[in-house]
Amino acid sequence: MTETAVHELAQVNIARLLAPLDSPRLKDFVDALDPVNGDAEAADGFVWRLVGDAGNATDVPVFGDRWMIVNLSVWRDTDALTAFMYRGRHREMLARRREWFERVEEAMVALWWVPAGRRPTVAEAEARVLHLRAHGPTPYAFTLRTAFPAGASEPATGEAPEGLGCSAVQ
Repeated sequence: MTETAVHELAQVNIARLLAPLDSPRLKDFVDALDPVNGDAEAADGFVWRLVGDAGNATDVPVFGDRWMIVNLSVWRDTDALTAFMYRGRHREMLARRREWFERVEEAMVALWWVPAGRRPTVAEAEARVLHLRAHGPTPYAFTLRTAFPAGASEPATGEAPEGLGCSAVQ
């Protein structure tokens, strides 16, 4: 008998481009987007990913910065996400990320649990990243290195704890 998941893992990864997407500098990155997204969709434990008009999320605004791009997806659990991230084409692209993206000291990646079937929004993802920056890993927003179990205590609404809206870019 298969157990129905109560929670799924949302992940956001935000990056600041070093050049426009149509520049020669980003050609390898752009050329790999569709194959890597296809690998993700075929991966065990993949549930959903944000897709904009371009067929990926490169045209979806994040933090009001036209140089930032967002990857927002949902996975079965941290094991499924980790297995995808560090294998195959995605691993190769991770190794080259400094060629395409600014090195940023503040958190640009966050994980959190969502009720199964609910899809997170970019505004929610921005709030989770800001929360992680302000408070470090908590059940509300965490990292693979400091993960929390599904169902850990957090605000019931999916909204940022009081005082942490997502309108301010830090």
